[in-house]
Amino acid sequence: MMMLVRLIGAGFTFIYWLIIFRVIISWVRPNFSDPRWRKILKFVYQVTEPILAPIRELLPTGSMGIDLSPLIALIAIMIIRNFVMQILWGLA
Repeated sequence: MMMLVRLIGAGFTFIYWLIIFRVIISWVRPNFSDPRWRKILKFVYQVTEPILAPIRELLPTGSMGIDLSPLIALIAIMIIRNFVMQILWGLA
């Protein structure tokens, strides 16, 4: 059971860091035509887009032009992670 708790916690942490990496990518703008970057970026976008897209649809950006979906996703991931971990620790 402890291994399952750690694995689930690591999964949440992995997604958390992928979202942070995606934010940094948006600031740096690496060369998308480079095959090495393309593989990494494709993976990051495939994992994070299903999390960020629904949040983007709910948030009105208006004329701000700032995407707050990563921030909200990070907060939500931490809340959900803490909730799930408390339940799993209670079962263990």
